[in-house]
Amino acid sequence: MTIRILITDDHSVVRQGLRMFLGLDPELEVVGEASNGEEALRMARELEPDVVLMDLVMPVMDGITATEAIRAELPEVEVIALTSVLEDVSVSGAVRAGAIGYLLKNTEADELGRAIKAAADGQVQLAPAAAARLMREVRAPENPEVLTERETEVLKLLARGKANKQISHTLFIAEKTVKSHVSSILAKLGVQSRTQAALYAVRIGLVSVEELSEESW
Repeated sequence: MTIRILITDDHSVVRQGLRMFLGLDPELEVVGEASNGEEALRMARELEPDVVLMDLVMPVMDGITATEAIRAELPEVEVIALTSVLEDVSVSGAVRAGAIGYLLKNTEADELGRAIKAAADGQVQLAPAAAARLMREVRAPENPEVLTERETEVLKLLARGKANKQISHTLFIAEKTVKSHVSSILAKLGVQSRTQAALYAVRIGLVSVEELSEESW
């Protein structure tokens, strides 16, 4: 099954380059290109991609606003911020808006491909340096609803970078049930993404920063 990707960037050369090297991987399919956040939101509604690659600095509607809108309306669609900007406010803004990943445009092609596949699988991937930066910026939700014992188990595995399939094998439950638990966790914590939920798990001491996304690093 191929992973459907929507590329969003206001530079056509960047979009063409991404389309070209992502097209070399038979598991990835670029289904559309958007030149600003507003277009990305409209095309995400129409195309329902698995993953949106989102530039952050764009005209009409910026990437952070678009990410928030897409995640609120289409929670099944994962967003990876792909930007040349590495500032605390951009990183935290993108993650608060619901991005599951944050990559720089100088990322190697094979690394980007792996990140897209991981995002489609629901894997939280944060380099330790990015996690430390986010820990300073992203606040834990205030007065979250109490998670059930099973939801806490799912959250712990999710924070360690496990994909839904791996969580289902570990806990001996259906993958569909895992997805249901994840949705419930996000709703109870009042967050938009698995990444935010993982950071919350670190905040409350459920996992350590070193364990965060240990599957990927």
